[in-house]
Amino acid sequence: MNTTPTTTEVFSTGLVDLTQHEIQALKTEFNLADAHTHQRQSPSQRAIVARLPQLWYEAEEGTQADYEHRFTEAFFRLHGQHTALTLNRTLLSYAASISTLVAAMYLKRHRMSVSLVEPCFDNLHDVLGNVGVPLYPVAESLLDEVGSIYDNLAAHVRTDALFLVDPNNPTGATLLRHGRRGFEEVLRFCRDHDKLLLIDFCFASFTLFDDTLERFDIYELLEDSGVTYIALEDTGKTWPVQDAKCALLTSSRDIWLDVYNIHTSVLLNVSPFVLNMLTQYIEDSAADRMASVRSVLDTNRDAAIRALAGSPLSYQEPVAKVSVAWFRVLPPLSTASRLQSVLADDDLYVLPGRYFHWSEPSRGEEYVRVALARDPRMFAKAMTRLRAAVDAQVR
Repeated sequence: MNTTPTTTEVFSTGLVDLTQHEIQALKTEFNLADAHTHQRQSPSQRAIVARLPQLWYEAEEGTQADYEHRFTEAFFRLHGQHTALTLNRTLLSYAASISTLVAAMYLKRHRMSVSLVEPCFDNLHDVLGNVGVPLYPVAESLLDEVGSIYDNLAAHVRTDALFLVDPNNPTGATLLRHGRRGFEEVLRFCRDHDKLLLIDFCFASFTLFDDTLERFDIYELLEDSGVTYIALEDTGKTWPVQDAKCALLTSSRDIWLDVYNIHTSVLLNVSPFVLNMLTQYIEDSAADRMASVRSVLDTNRDAAIRALAGSPLSYQEPVAKVSVAWFRVLPPLSTASRLQSVLADDDLYVLPGRYFHWSEPSRGEEYVRVALARDPRMFAKAMTRLRAAVDAQVR
């Protein structure tokens, strides 16, 4: 029986967030919606899968603390975050949304308001908003010119906390374009104006081993600044592990005990088997310098750019080559939501930009997001279908 949703079935339900759209997209043949990893295993990753029974029994014999240490050490070593390893203040969760919830609960407990970057994935807005944290938008463009960052933030951030995503989802914007100085200017503002800084680094793996960007030891900068901070990281958007993932939350010393007490009210631990398996994937990427991850994204990104060249979908060049592509919807196409509904009826699902522009959704109707972490053969077919559908709309 065909369970693929029709346009009417999908959009008459009044889906309220991107995750609900992504749930619908999981039913389609060409799911280009969620940024989770759906590509196939590389040869060295297939060797890890072949060892899963061994990794299972290893996890039965070891201690939870040992597997947590191995995972955290491998993760931060891959990312070059050596200072984070010395802090012993990293808390593990089985999803980035859980780490975000812990941060939101901290903010709510202390009655803090937040300036959240826009656009960004709406899950951040929704988690904080559902807990009752007052939210105000801060435009990503305020961080474009390094010499203006401090003054721009001083003019626009009136809240207790500033929440950034770096690299940003969906645009790929990152302060790393400015080297160390971009982060230094943000930290100088937060220190001078007594702001809590929250940073979502869940896409940071896509800046590793990139000749155009340099991800330095950001935790050293955070610690030396004296700023109160919460940093979120994740494995879920990097390796093809069927959502067996782990998120990391690290905070400054002054709030760590409070954050820890909230965290332990939410969960006990992440599966030691999952930690053992993820450590193997991290070590594999350290050995090949992220080549198995990057090659799939590069192949699909190039395929999308070629397929849509000359069409009313204009590729927006990112600073960091993250695992999603951001396209501007140009005339004669009308809106992103209209295009999405047409594609959904053709068994192809992309995300409209309106949800990323969480404070003013109409601004997001100029954009669609395409997920790149897919099997290249499927993705190439999806691009052929996408181009045909766009061409049919402009005839």
